[in-house]
Amino acid sequence: MTASTQPIPDHFHTVTPHLVVDGAADAIEFYKRAFGADEVMRMAMPGNPARIMHAQLRIGSSTVMLADAFDGCSPGPDGSGRTPVTLHLYVEDADAAFARAVEAGATVAMPLADMFWGDRYGQVVDPFGHRWSVATHVADYTPEQMMKGAEEAFAAFAAQPA
Repeated sequence: MTASTQPIPDHFHTVTPHLVVDGAADAIEFYKRAFGADEVMRMAMPGNPARIMHAQLRIGSSTVMLADAFDGCSPGPDGSGRTPVTLHLYVEDADAAFARAVEAGATVAMPLADMFWGDRYGQVVDPFGHRWSVATHVADYTPEQMMKGAEEAFAAFAAQPA
């Protein structure tokens, strides 16, 4: 490392999502339409320029890395529609951002609604199997108010038919 080399490069936070998908070039175009991403850089796979070995996008103030899935190296979502990871976006206007994502091809996983913790919040799944939550903070609640809201929300959820 030279004296001018930074241990954490500019425009990166301590944790940076790195998405692996089948069809990274298509995913980049989707993230541009759905979330306003800017493409920072793209590196093709040596010997296979149609596949992306590494790309970087900027969504707001955050960097997202992206690559095509490669057997034995970088697996993508399994196609089941289930993923244990949610990428969270705080935006100025959750309704507009959510609508843009759906219009671009995302599937609604949790409709946008005002939540007990003070966010207008919903979730979508992108066409590549990754889950995204979209939120705008709209109210400040005390911990007691949030707990009461959580109890009400979970009681209503438990009462729904299976």
